[in-house]
Amino acid sequence: MSLIQTLSPKFLFQSKLVNALYECDYKAYLHAMVEVQPILVADRFLQPHAGYIIRELHVLGYKQFLDSYKSVTIESMASSFGVGTQFLDLQLSRFIAAGRLTAKIDKFGGVVETNRPDLKNAQYRDMIQQGDLLLNRIQKLARVVDL
Repeated sequence: MSLIQTLSPKFLFQSKLVNALYECDYKAYLHAMVEVQPILVADRFLQPHAGYIIRELHVLGYKQFLDSYKSVTIESMASSFGVGTQFLDLQLSRFIAAGRLTAKIDKFGGVVETNRPDLKNAQYRDMIQQGDLLLNRIQKLARVVDL
């Protein structure tokens, strides 16, 4: 019996979650996530953040799965996660639209294609974002100084 299992039965669910993700057993990962959600909701400190945590765990699992492939069919991905194709399509489209996953869905072909930006483009995008943030801060400071 491991140390985590002897501490509390609450930690058994978290160890299942982490081990399933580490072993790339995505069906067990989603089942463990379902077991962890009531624990998050029952905890008074984590309850306000339970939705965010579950959403981030979904993104983490999908991202790890998609990093292994250039393209994968939605049906095979759905069977790997043990969910329906419509559910997976809905979740993937939300995460892709939010910019959390770098992929696109070919609905006609039933394929999810990953597009990994190269390092130069990622650095350029980060530089533009940091520049925008700096300009916004300077504008706020100029407004405060004018008052």
